Amino acid sequence: MGESLREKTRVLVFPCGSEIGLEIHRALCFSAHVSLVGASSVASSHGPLVFREYVGGLPFVDAPDFVEALNRIVLDRRIDLLFPAHDSVVLRLAESEGKLACPVIGSPLETCAVCRSKRAAYKRLSGVVRVPRLWEQNERDLPYPVFVKPDAGQGAQGAMRIESRAALDAALGRDPSSIILEYLPGAEYTVDCFTDRHGALRFAGARERLRTQGGISVDTRPVSDPIFREWAERIHGALSFRGPWFFQAKRDAAGELALLEAAPRVSGGMGLYRNLGVNLPLLAVYDRLDLDVEIACNAFPIEMDRALCNRFLAPIEYDDVYIDLDDTLIIDGEVNALLAAFIFQCRNRGIRVHLVSRHAGDLGATLGQYRLAGLFDSIVPVGALADKSAHIAEKKAIFIDDSFAERKRVQEALGIPVFAPDAIECLLDWRR
Repeated sequence: MGESLREKTRVLVFPCGSEIGLEIHRALCFSAHVSLVGASSVASSHGPLVFREYVGGLPFVDAPDFVEALNRIVLDRRIDLLFPAHDSVVLRLAESEGKLACPVIGSPLETCAVCRSKRAAYKRLSGVVRVPRLWEQNERDLPYPVFVKPDAGQGAQGAMRIESRAALDAALGRDPSSIILEYLPGAEYTVDCFTDRHGALRFAGARERLRTQGGISVDTRPVSDPIFREWAERIHGALSFRGPWFFQAKRDAAGELALLEAAPRVSGGMGLYRNLGVNLPLLAVYDRLDLDVEIACNAFPIEMDRALCNRFLAPIEYDDVYIDLDDTLIIDGEVNALLAAFIFQCRNRGIRVHLVSRHAGDLGATLGQYRLAGLFDSIVPVGALADKSAHIAEKKAIFIDDSFAERKRVQEALGIPVFAPDAIECLLDWRR
């Protein structure tokens, strides 16, 4: 499998700041066989904070010069594979594959086109699985509530429950392309799937969407009902997939499943099964390189909950870091794991790390007890009344201490950046 690769495969993810792009990053960034490049069209993107190699300013996917600009990046950056991370990009790259300077990870054009339209997908899969009932826009006698969503939408954008004809007319006025379908009030599921280059459905993992925000599953856990594998096989038989894909289904008031959508791409929630040992984006890279893959899924209980996380751009230059011990590196008898991660980040980059502490006990014994011995370039015991700033000689240094008074004295005396333990997060670099 990946062991057959002799050098890293360079994979361009676009758009890299979408939830899909970020999941692809999480799935591939620790692989010894993959080198990632992120690209984006928007001015403000989360991509630069996680992709070490990043390209901004790419034309939008519907721009006439999009393919030409993309090819320049592919050639300049020596890209081996393109990994689309948005529904519209999936379709555009499939349409343009013959014009692109490298292969695309994804399914055939016909599948991408059918799945991009809810109406076309329901038509293709009607009789294969249960699809929601649809109504034409001019029908007057509708069984409210109904559900309205864009025919080519994604992530619940523009999707809404409608209670009256007046609300329906207003919704259709905002987006005349919207479709009207039956309202499904029951539990919602995503089934993450993988089809290899031989056309075999290798994986179908179902998960319940316990909580969603903006169409994104933020609390999800596996379910084992065999109906989901059966549906995956049926959909797989009706459409030609390659690589990661998924479908979503929801139960009606009677508990019967109905299809919401199918999509030939990575889902933002595929991280659940990745943490059970099934890394679908990485499998897709191997498969696109014509390598045979194996899949083994753990069976332990797991639930994935997601929330906004902080990433910072703080371009501070420093060669030395001075860190306090008590209540900073060791808090309530435990090592501050985030600060420990920062220390190793500094060591990886050749930045010197010094311990400057008023520890009352045997400092060496304490460091040994917490497995911290050998981490520091120097260890400076400081007397109870001494000023820590007197032990910091370098001008390009930063200081980390839980005490406001200590930080204030160092900042006033030396004018260097100072940080409390709660601000370590801004010093961590998540780019890979």
